[in-house]
Amino acid sequence: MDDRQISRRAAMLGAAATMAWLSSPARALLAAAATPGLSAKVEALFAQMTVEEKAGQLTLNAAAWAGGAAVTLNPAGSAATFDSQLAEVRAGRLTGVFNGNGAAMARQMQTVAMREARLKIPLIFAADVIHGFRTVFPMPIAEAGSFDADLAMRTARAAAVEAAAAGIDWTFAPMVDIGRDQRWGRVVEGSGEDVFLGCLMAAARVRGFQGSRGLAADDAVMACAKHFAAYGAAEAGLDYNTVDVSERTLREVYFPPFEAAFDAGALSAMASFNEISGVPATANPWLLDTVLRKEWKFGGLVVSDYTGDEELIAHGFAADARDATRLAFMAGVDMSMQSSFYIKHLPDLVAKGEVPMARLDQAVRRVLAVKQALGLFDDPFRRIDPRREKTRVRTPANLKLAREAGRRSIVLLKNDGDLLPLPRSSKRIALIGPFASGQQDLIGPWNVYGTDAEAVDLATGVRAAIADPSLVTTVAGSAVEAPIAGGIDAAVAAANAADIVVLAIGESQRMSGEAQSRTAIVVPAPQQALAEAVAATGKPMVVVLRHGRALALEGAVLDAPAILATWFLGSQAGPAIADILFGIEGPSARLSVSFPYASGQEPYHYDHKSTGRPSPAGKPVEYKARYREVPNAARFAFGHGLTYGKIGYSGLSLAPSMAWDGALTAKATITNTGRTAAVEVAQLYIRDVTASITRPVRQLKGFKRVPLAPGASAEIAFTLKRSDLEFVGLDLSRTIEPGRFELWIASSAQDDGVTGSFTLAAA
Repeated sequence: MDDRQISRRAAMLGAAATMAWLSSPARALLAAAATPGLSAKVEALFAQMTVEEKAGQLTLNAAAWAGGAAVTLNPAGSAATFDSQLAEVRAGRLTGVFNGNGAAMARQMQTVAMREARLKIPLIFAADVIHGFRTVFPMPIAEAGSFDADLAMRTARAAAVEAAAAGIDWTFAPMVDIGRDQRWGRVVEGSGEDVFLGCLMAAARVRGFQGSRGLAADDAVMACAKHFAAYGAAEAGLDYNTVDVSERTLREVYFPPFEAAFDAGALSAMASFNEISGVPATANPWLLDTVLRKEWKFGGLVVSDYTGDEELIAHGFAADARDATRLAFMAGVDMSMQSSFYIKHLPDLVAKGEVPMARLDQAVRRVLAVKQALGLFDDPFRRIDPRREKTRVRTPANLKLAREAGRRSIVLLKNDGDLLPLPRSSKRIALIGPFASGQQDLIGPWNVYGTDAEAVDLATGVRAAIADPSLVTTVAGSAVEAPIAGGIDAAVAAANAADIVVLAIGESQRMSGEAQSRTAIVVPAPQQALAEAVAATGKPMVVVLRHGRALALEGAVLDAPAILATWFLGSQAGPAIADILFGIEGPSARLSVSFPYASGQEPYHYDHKSTGRPSPAGKPVEYKARYREVPNAARFAFGHGLTYGKIGYSGLSLAPSMAWDGALTAKATITNTGRTAAVEVAQLYIRDVTASITRPVRQLKGFKRVPLAPGASAEIAFTLKRSDLEFVGLDLSRTIEPGRFELWIASSAQDDGVTGSFTLAAA
């Protein structure tokens, strides 16, 4: 490790964190406030612990006997073997492992902990269960497009039941970062660009993971809200990069989904990799103590991200491993993931008085309290049952849910001439593109235990949906990022021989997710060339996009009469897409992120500020907030998504004013004039026209999924309260000001729908 002298700033910040902690009034309440409900049995164990055993309870490492894709995603390290980890368990130097190899592995490790370790404190088993376990559900960015928190809760519940059956107690999910730069690969793990939707999804997933019967239930896993905080604001969309945002932006945009997750009961949080305004989150006492503990009264545990404490050295914030340990621990990181810094350095830091024993005890009590809440002290093997592991995974009910979630995550971006839905008989279909067939790139990134080999591809789904499967021809045409010799010629020949082309193109799952930032969020050039050649045949073409982010579409892809955004849908990807293609179910999802005109617009989000020189709609005007090439708007906006019906909005009913202590109800009529039943997602937006802090041009405040039969109308109503109009004011606290507000009930963030205004009266 680097043996440079501790930097003056790091030393000052570390000393300040220590002194602030020692002098905090919260310290006097430590015994009462930080460890509620520890049983006499656990207290007795705690009283016997050595300092090294305490540091061991704060040390979490990747499983040496890894499961699924964990070896690639989170390697255990060259020095780790299963036998060496068992030795660490015997010595009380390890609190648990993550991404291990199922119930068999967990049983062996837990048996050693309970029979051979001195204190017999149960291990905790964690995993990255982001969007499913063995049954894989749509990526969170896709599922958020359902605009249905209940669906998100149900898929998280199913994932928890499967994961818990394999011995897992704790999931590193949900990822609740707001993602507003589509160059950042990890937008795929979150719920998109909107705070309101992000909060709903965060809370729903926590409730799903943790269940309704308490954390001690054998089908509950503890949720972990990550990454705290503002990881999604990384400069230039570059993963792990610097973040420099105002405290107001933190409190208005990046904090609320975490608050929603904690309000829903999440008992753990993960510190983010990034720095914020010069201070890495992993060593940020303002973030982890002032905000999280003192303001929000969070009582759970904080874990570092993978080697997050070690990375303080590369940040230039810590001089060496020992310094990094002190800075992270005193800032509020209770548990170290993967670096083993805590077990190596905390005992000596405590012995030399650089870390107070009381702080060590505080963190250990938090870990023990979590293990107790999970029921591990009552039954360390409650989730470790190889028989259950076989019967609870990939059940018919879970696969059915995966197909439902897949259908409801697909966004119909465009449908000129009502090309979709396709007929289910007598038409020859050419499935063309690198994603036309084959069990690859189906489940998406960041899934440890599911596999593409267990998922259903597009060709299989399409053939199962039509009367004569022999009418379907598949041709790759190109690879994802490289041409195939003769591929375009074969694709053109297949298109010419078909009545309809379904072009399956986009990103591989290796192009999205962690460490997969892109400078140009476009369809890769070989696939774009394939699209141009196939479009030139003149055959009706449906583009089926596979992707983990919003894309800047162009050329023949953009010009195709029908475009479906299908993301990565998981185990039932093929059947779900076929259900939408052939109208077995109509599309009802909406975009959770805006598709830009061009990559250079990123970061982009619909709820941007006006600027002092807003660009008017229509013809470009000089000296306004507009690019030379494209408008300051989205190609396909947040909330956009078509149905197979024909939806119109009319008849806004809105009172002219809202009393300070009252409420206001806005009503509108939605009509389906089409010949097909549809589910419309009606969205409520507002704008605070004049305020002491400039406000976004629109903000989502509600939505409703409205089923409409052909020719049917429905009246919908949204009720606003004064609290719905609040914002972070000049003093950085939430405030509300009287004044005029514009209001829209519409089908997207850029659609006018029906619009009006009202005034919030003064108190």
